[in-house]
Amino acid sequence: MLIIHRQIHIKISLFLISNISPTMYLIFDTETTGLPRNFNAPITDTDNWPRCIQIAWQLHDEMGNLIEHQDYLVKPEGFNIPYDAERIHGISTELAMEKGEALADVVEKFNNALSKAKFVVGQNIGFDLNIMGCEFHRLGVESPMASMLILDTCTEVTADLVKIPGGRGGRFKLPNLTELHQYLFGVPFAEAHNATADVEATTKCFLELIKREVFKKEELLVDTDYFLRFKEFNTSGFGPFGIEHVNLKSASDEIRKRDASTSGSGISKQTLAGNKAELANANFIHLHNHTQFSVLQSTISVPDLVKAAAAQKMPAVAMTDHANMMGAFHFVSNAIKHNKDAKAKNEASIAAGEEPKAQIVKPIVGVEFFVCENHLDKTRKDDGYQVVLLAKNKRGYHNLAKMSSIAYTKGFYYVPRIDKNVIEQYKSDIIVLSGNLYGEVPSKLLNLGEKQAEEALLYWKEQFGEDFYIEVMRHGQENEDRVNKDLIALANKHEVKLVASNNTYYINKKDANAHDILLCVKDAEKQATPIGRGRGYRYGLPNQEYYFKSAEEMKSLFADLPEAILNTEEIADKIEAYELAREVLLPKFGIPDEFLVEEDNVDGGKRGENKYLRHLTYEGAKKRYGELTEDVIERLDFELATIEKTGYPGYFLIVQDFIAEARRRDVSVGPGRGSAAGSVVAYCLWITNIDPMKYDLLFERFLNPDRVSMPDIDIDFDDEGRGRVMEYVIDKYGSSQVAQIITYGTMAAKSSIRDTARVLDLPLFEADKIAKLIPNMKLAKIFNLDEKALKAGMRPDEYERVVELKNLSTAKNLSAETIEQAIILEGSLRNTGIHACGVIITPDDITNFVPVSVAKDSDLYVTQFDNSVVESAGLLKMDFLGLKTLTLIKDTVKLVKKRHGIDLDPDSFPIDDLKTYELFQRGETVGIFQYESPGMQKYMKELKPTVFGDLIAMNALYRPGPIAYIPSFVKRKNGEEEITYDLEACEDLLKETYGITVYQEQVMLLSQKLADFTKGEADVLRKAMGKKQRDVLDKMKPKFIKQAAEKGHDEKVLEKIWKDWEAFAEYAFNKSHSTCYAWIAYQTAYLKANYPAEYMAAVLSNNMSDIKQVAFFMEECRQMGVTVLGPDVNESDLKFSVNAKGEVRFGMSAVKGVGEKAVESIIEERKLNGPYPSVFEFAKRSNTRIVNKKAYESFVYSGAFDAYGFHRAQYFYIGPNDKMNGIEKLIKYANDFQNNQNSAQESLFGGSKADLILEPSFPVSPEWGLIDRLKYEKDAIGIFLSGHPLDDYRFELTNFCQHSVKHLSIVNKIRSGDTNEEVLADFESLKNRDLVVGGLVVLASQRITKTGKPFGTFVFEDYDDSCEIALFGDDFLKFKQFLTEGYFLQIRGRVGERFRKEGDWEFKVTSIDLLSELRDKLTKCITIQVPIEEVNTEFMQKIDMILQENKENSERHNCKLNFAVYDKAQNIMLEMPSKSLRINPNNQFLEQLTKLNVVNYKLN
Repeated sequence: MLIIHRQIHIKISLFLISNISPTMYLIFDTETTGLPRNFNAPITDTDNWPRCIQIAWQLHDEMGNLIEHQDYLVKPEGFNIPYDAERIHGISTELAMEKGEALADVVEKFNNALSKAKFVVGQNIGFDLNIMGCEFHRLGVESPMASMLILDTCTEVTADLVKIPGGRGGRFKLPNLTELHQYLFGVPFAEAHNATADVEATTKCFLELIKREVFKKEELLVDTDYFLRFKEFNTSGFGPFGIEHVNLKSASDEIRKRDASTSGSGISKQTLAGNKAELANANFIHLHNHTQFSVLQSTISVPDLVKAAAAQKMPAVAMTDHANMMGAFHFVSNAIKHNKDAKAKNEASIAAGEEPKAQIVKPIVGVEFFVCENHLDKTRKDDGYQVVLLAKNKRGYHNLAKMSSIAYTKGFYYVPRIDKNVIEQYKSDIIVLSGNLYGEVPSKLLNLGEKQAEEALLYWKEQFGEDFYIEVMRHGQENEDRVNKDLIALANKHEVKLVASNNTYYINKKDANAHDILLCVKDAEKQATPIGRGRGYRYGLPNQEYYFKSAEEMKSLFADLPEAILNTEEIADKIEAYELAREVLLPKFGIPDEFLVEEDNVDGGKRGENKYLRHLTYEGAKKRYGELTEDVIERLDFELATIEKTGYPGYFLIVQDFIAEARRRDVSVGPGRGSAAGSVVAYCLWITNIDPMKYDLLFERFLNPDRVSMPDIDIDFDDEGRGRVMEYVIDKYGSSQVAQIITYGTMAAKSSIRDTARVLDLPLFEADKIAKLIPNMKLAKIFNLDEKALKAGMRPDEYERVVELKNLSTAKNLSAETIEQAIILEGSLRNTGIHACGVIITPDDITNFVPVSVAKDSDLYVTQFDNSVVESAGLLKMDFLGLKTLTLIKDTVKLVKKRHGIDLDPDSFPIDDLKTYELFQRGETVGIFQYESPGMQKYMKELKPTVFGDLIAMNALYRPGPIAYIPSFVKRKNGEEEITYDLEACEDLLKETYGITVYQEQVMLLSQKLADFTKGEADVLRKAMGKKQRDVLDKMKPKFIKQAAEKGHDEKVLEKIWKDWEAFAEYAFNKSHSTCYAWIAYQTAYLKANYPAEYMAAVLSNNMSDIKQVAFFMEECRQMGVTVLGPDVNESDLKFSVNAKGEVRFGMSAVKGVGEKAVESIIEERKLNGPYPSVFEFAKRSNTRIVNKKAYESFVYSGAFDAYGFHRAQYFYIGPNDKMNGIEKLIKYANDFQNNQNSAQESLFGGSKADLILEPSFPVSPEWGLIDRLKYEKDAIGIFLSGHPLDDYRFELTNFCQHSVKHLSIVNKIRSGDTNEEVLADFESLKNRDLVVGGLVVLASQRITKTGKPFGTFVFEDYDDSCEIALFGDDFLKFKQFLTEGYFLQIRGRVGERFRKEGDWEFKVTSIDLLSELRDKLTKCITIQVPIEEVNTEFMQKIDMILQENKENSERHNCKLNFAVYDKAQNIMLEMPSKSLRINPNNQFLEQLTKLNVVNYKLN
């Protein structure tokens, strides 16, 4: 009864509401001057909300009958209608002024209509309500609209109805009016953006939605009967309502034509001719150019920009990239280099009596900034306006750098932004151009109105005065033409100068297509997608006019505005030329008071630093050398004098400081790297750890006394400790003075092909085919080098592929177009990153020196300048390199200490350890730093090194170029080739390398010894030879010959020596670097030779993240005789460790699914309270919060619980009377025990309640088979550890599979283009060969191609390698039954070229068999070979027993038995076949034979 009364009450209420105010629907729509900046702003913000310029409405009764309709244009009083708004709805300012009514009158009529209605209705009506609400507010008029009920046809309800994907948060997209109309009526409504037409369409949709009951009775405040009555009344549909729709665009065009005919045709031909004459000798300068540093937005490289300006005879050119200054240094230095060359050419021309023609180009550094309202506001997207700022001088450049830094470090939100407050702070020495159509003044003209644009213009003029220019562009676009008219008018009105520009993004007009492709790459779009805004469109430039136009083209475009051309030169004249290169600025290093020198404060000298450096050096020298000899003192004084002369004592003090701190923080520091190892000062400061005097390492190779250059000390730290050193440097100098270095990722040849192909929709397989044809060479080089040079620069197989590539490029198809466009895009900047090891330290805030940005994976600033220029820009760069080998050595030392109690000092290892050299001589250098490649192992076996010098030399020789000298070096070392010297004087310096010049230092020392070159000259010679500086060499050669001849040396021999040096110096290596790295290699080899288990445990630990490497080093352990055991909770540590027996134990953190925290807690508990005697004790004592069920499962799978006596299956088995498996029982037991223990309650019999909890029991269960056990094991630790699934098939693999999976991998590498000389050499032996490979299918899948044909792929694996094999067509149908995970297969096939695909090699499968069936199929006879002396009664009984156990009578096993008794001494063999006995040659039988230790067997 209560429910019935409630329903009656609701109906009465609805009836009363409907009778108090009749249901009337007012459907309305507006057209406006644009969109608001902020859609969430209140209607009182009159600057934010655009103006209403048209309103239309229809008033309908509750049955849908049209009561009235109105349509008004509104006079734009005090504002004009922007072009972008007119472009959408067609209403021009002139049309609205002529046909419109006063806003007050329109508002009054609209208010009257509102008073008749109960609901206001619209499509996305919130916008229209705000527009009209703001207009009411402007007029101070009260309106009922704010309190009226609202119905919207664009809601989540209609979105769910229409179901268009792509909305936010995975929801459906809100439908626009066209989409809703299409859904409801089956025909689209072409949105006219005419309020009258839009209202009519909205009305139709709204009434249809009522009819379909999409709007509910609660929303419409009606009873249920309403919908029935509405449907009965509207059986024939809705509209049209007989309302005339005026074509507003046509009406605006008519008025414009009428006005044009009355106002004349503009500028006269006579005036234009005069202007052109005036401009004939004028210069034009491009001031708005984007380079490749506007990432993925421009194809212009910095050199091309300078080159293009010079080619067009422009005296200056600007670079204005989007918000960044990444290219600034490159740009300025490139222009300076160009000008230097141009000046030299001009001087040569003048000297020859010719007219100088080379153009000097002044570089203008600028930035196109995104200027938003508040750069710190990240609550809403505001990309701001694009405004161009140019630096007038060096101070202006630094102000640009400050602003760019702020844009990235503080203002980045979608784009890097600044605001006007930032500009006002750093505005000095800056010229401002108003920008393109997205600049503030043009944009406001287009989108807001003339008044707002004028206010913006006045702001910029007030701030910059004569240095503010209105930028006029003419790319042939209607919106530009319209806005230019108003820009010129405003500029004339306020006496602001005009400047002509072209917004350039590519050099040549023909590059427009490549640039469009680049934009598609940026947005991950296809070029076929049409350009436009909104769904289904992409960004692109409107035409092909955005290129670097010639001065004549620009003068022609601006013939009516000659001042705009002339002002480009005026701006250029305001710019002062400046350089960005400067000397490196070192941070101030604090020295003790007793070393301070007062004069330094007066003249900025470095006397104090030099004094302190000398003190530290000599103190260190006493520790290094003990008694200081004259040679040591002379060398130290020479180095210190050079450091003082070059002015870098602070550099050494800074470096020694953080290296000393690194050692205090237990960070391993390398012995040195590069030429710094040649410094005895560095050695005495413990910066390096190799004595330069002992190994003849030269200081002048590091710091030339005759030529001031920045020293460069690269430091290796162990990779785990590198971060701790960085922390110290940041703490010491401050985070605002320490930064990392940016890197630029560019489109390489192959990636440019693939990116272009993706955009052009070239099929993936064709793109791959093209990419695989490209060798390690730039496309530009491939297509520009002559054939002879091209052929000489690559291998024959590479040249064949290049010929095919060139043939493809000449075709008239999509592949050819892809290649053509990729050549243009190659080298484009694609992304930015962080230099792996480079760190910048500055004396003050880094933004005072260079612009900076930020990166996702760094808390430090990141310089906008890359590694190639940071030092030239005056920044101190340090390379903090993380070297994994140092961590490996440190880990080994800790393991030796733990097991043997010995404190090893790697720096004190004896340099003559016999075991270490024997290891090198055997070539057992797997895991040895820089000596582990197969090639190096081969040469080590041949060389048989006996002294450390041999290792240094091999480290230097084993690289492209000098590798050719290794055979001669080996033969001379082993006495197989005579050691000769060109001059007797050479012997002293070449003796250690058996008469072969191996090091750059040898060239330097010989030049000093033979020709009395100074140390500085010797270094210049070394550098000139290495870099092929022909002009320098031509000057030095006569001096060398002359001075050496004066010392009595034969000129012909000297000519030969010089020629040999020139040939070899290009490849000659730095001995300092080679010595340091040979020492690290020796340390690792010493540890491997003397502590093999500890060393291999450390190697495995340092490769835990790469399971393939772990498997590789496990095999090395097996060959070394080092046992590797699986994980064990009682013995394993976090990493791999060594137990008391010398066995390597798997690290628990290598077990998947356990987690480092869980492992740490297990080890900590074990250290505190001893080993876990049982798995139940383990459960009781482990931390149940982090040692979870997943951890227990992983421990079981990996074998970490094996020592407890239960087999692995028991932990997962649920017994007949159990509800839980073993692991679940353990976890429950652990939780119950710990909960009761924590309750601290005692039992009646003493002790805690926890002690009374019984250990669970594990029921007996069947064990897992080998395959299952190993599968789970591999899942847990990534490799097969306790065995291998193929172990049962070793016989088959040895006897019936002559090749390995590695050979298939080589074929795959050739197919994918992943080749090197080693792979190519291996492949030569496989070409056109039949292969028989055995292995295991670890992964298999069957799929369908795009054309609907089935195919299959599977991953095939053996002990050493794995590869993917694909089967298509008939091959797939024939062999698909074998594509099953866990199948053991023998695969036969042939390596050959695909049909009509020269150079496209493949492995073609011809047959597949199961390994399990091979023995029976292929073993016809087994011959047991026995030496005659072993034949006796006991032996015969053993043989008989084995044969009885394995005899076979079935047809399946039909293997005959044969005995061969031989007498080795007499060289006689007697064969005795068995006529009746057949054998089953299974593994058991073969193992039994092997255990006899006296017989061999042979299969036929």
